[in-house]
Amino acid sequence: MFDLELLPASSHRHDAIAPDCRKVEIKLTQGKCVAIRHEPEHLIAMYRPKGGPVRIVYNGPGSIAWNAAGAIQSNGQRPITLTRLDVLDSTVAEASRLPLARPSPV
Repeated sequence: MFDLELLPASSHRHDAIAPDCRKVEIKLTQGKCVAIRHEPEHLIAMYRPKGGPVRIVYNGPGSIAWNAAGAIQSNGQRPITLTRLDVLDSTVAEASRLPLARPSPV
């Protein structure tokens, strides 16, 4: 969807590199929240209901989501709800988003 170059599995902190060289953490859930372990440079959070299409919930600087996330849990991750990410996404300037190259295949 964003023409990202995926990094090897279990890479520290980020999942991909964007065409403009931003490091990107990708989260996809069918639940109500996602969790982040480290502050990413850029975060893309998506929601896909069972059998439904993917919806981009957040596409913006990782620092915004990181600063709004909850306290570190016993597993070392900080949870943030999709509702909160959706609100934060509305504050992200267009220039700070990764451009969508194509619609979701599902």
